[in-house]
Amino acid sequence: MPKARAWLLLALFLLLLSSPLLAGYLWLVVSAFSQEVHGLFPVGGLTLAHWRFLAEPLGERPPISLVLFNTLAFALGVAFLVVLASAMAAYAISRLSFRGRGVYLGLVLVLHAFPAVSLLIATFYVLRLMGLFDTLWGVILVQASFQLPLGIWVLKGFFDTIPWDLERAALVDGASRWTFFLRIALPHVRPGLLALGTFAFIAAWGEFILPYTLIVSNKTWTLALYLQSLLGAVDLADYGLVAAVGLFYLLPVILLFLLGQRFLLSIYGGGVKG
Repeated sequence: MPKARAWLLLALFLLLLSSPLLAGYLWLVVSAFSQEVHGLFPVGGLTLAHWRFLAEPLGERPPISLVLFNTLAFALGVAFLVVLASAMAAYAISRLSFRGRGVYLGLVLVLHAFPAVSLLIATFYVLRLMGLFDTLWGVILVQASFQLPLGIWVLKGFFDTIPWDLERAALVDGASRWTFFLRIALPHVRPGLLALGTFAFIAAWGEFILPYTLIVSNKTWTLALYLQSLLGAVDLADYGLVAAVGLFYLLPVILLFLLGQRFLLSIYGGGVKG
């Protein structure tokens, strides 16, 4: 009984800490479907007028279908590149012995700790030079490069768990490194790949700084930029519309988290052995 009471007190404490966040989500839902809101309570009845952005463009803004497509392309492109590049780099670091391996691992860790915001000016000039400024591909490449260090370290831990006897047996039977990597190693670390892909997708879906800095044309807007354009002056913003767009922006991430949470909880399950 004392143990159960301790768990109950801990749950109540965590609920109390989370109450401001829960209140914010509650306001988002109530405001999206209410004519007016006083605090957290609807006033004037329910309405779907705030969801008019689904049927028609708002002013000079692009249609929500184009914005949603851009956001999906951005998040899926980042997740694909991060998983692909991280898997190949992590396998090489984990299973191959080469000169400078330890130094490379240290540099990858330093890059993960380096603040990405401080590289925005340099990134801007590089994209201008490559002709990728104000393009979705440019932002995808930049976002993926910033997530690669974490992806390499995470997947390296998963590749470290593959028994060496399994690899030796495959090589003795005539399998090449590529064959072992594609047919044995990747299926073995599938939970890590799914976890990293889910994490990269969610991080890209909610990214704002990079698209806001590197995208000018509204034809390549993501949902983060679309939502930011609705705020404008604080005293002139339609907060019911902002809440509806915010809830629309939030729902896919919640669904993906519910489907992939068991993979996210095991993202560090492989360890990070050097």
